[in-house]
Amino acid sequence: MNILLIDDHELIIEGTISMLQKQFSQAQIIIAKTVEDSLNKVSTHQPEIVIVDLSIPVDQDSLAQVENGLLLLKKLMISYPDLNIMVQSSNTKALIRIKNKIDEHQGGFTIADKSMSSAQMLNMLNWSIEGVTHTKILNTDIELKPEWLEVLKFAFQEGLQDKVIAKKMYKSERMIRHYWTKIQDVLQIYPSSGQNIRSLTLIRAREEGLID
Repeated sequence: MNILLIDDHELIIEGTISMLQKQFSQAQIIIAKTVEDSLNKVSTHQPEIVIVDLSIPVDQDSLAQVENGLLLLKKLMISYPDLNIMVQSSNTKALIRIKNKIDEHQGGFTIADKSMSSAQMLNMLNWSIEGVTHTKILNTDIELKPEWLEVLKFAFQEGLQDKVIAKKMYKSERMIRHYWTKIQDVLQIYPSSGQNIRSLTLIRAREEGLID
């Protein structure tokens, strides 16, 4: 069996390899540390299971970011709809941003927080290999449209004002303000005397994993 481990932290890689070798002594464990390398190795080795950390760089010259891992997952699920995947990350809440893609995926898909014990992680890994989906951590009433997530990203990760966001999204400023009201309604944030509604939106969005 081929197992592809995608992570750029040496200590995590060493610990995960040790865990895998005890459970799958005959498996070939392949390592990838970037999005670019991961896509190449999936294509080359056709692994039975891919273990993915979300915070990884695109290539050797870029910084590790959660958005990169989410982008990689979307590409893998589109190109390999039957691929078994286990996300092993400290940022698992961020998966809510691609929940619709995960729900459509036909292969196994499980989520393991890095704080889990080895036994729990191996259980999630075995489930994914068997084609099981286990995404209980993402069970939430919060569901944001892609354009609302884009507004959050531009505002809180790039520090852009609504006027600039409108230009980037080819929308009117009035539409961007409309998006804000929808976002705040989903997050249950409403005007209240003495409170900064935009700051509260930032706090809640981070708590829910909608932004980094």
